[in-house]
Amino acid sequence: MKLLTKEIEKRFEQIWTQEHLEDPIVVVKFFHPLANITRYATEYDPNDRVFFGYVDSEFGERWTFSLDELESVVVNWLKIERDMYRDERNFSKIKLRYGVLLQ
Repeated sequence: MKLLTKEIEKRFEQIWTQEHLEDPIVVVKFFHPLANITRYATEYDPNDRVFFGYVDSEFGERWTFSLDELESVVVNWLKIERDMYRDERNFSKIKLRYGVLLQ
């Protein structure tokens, strides 16, 4: 599965930066079927191939994560996946597994 399609990359270009927004749009969700960490991407820098968004883990926080890193993870022959069935939504509509993010 391709984690970042041309269509998704174009959408990130349209949105550009959301750091000033109180309730940013989550463009894409990444997860590993065997892990308790989910990444919600709200921004993407194509030059550095880095996302900015929210990492839902027991230490939930706003954070950056790279496309190269996501593509390199393999655990028990399974890779990071993109949630193909989740539409864009504002962050306030996301149900976090671990609750509130640290600021």
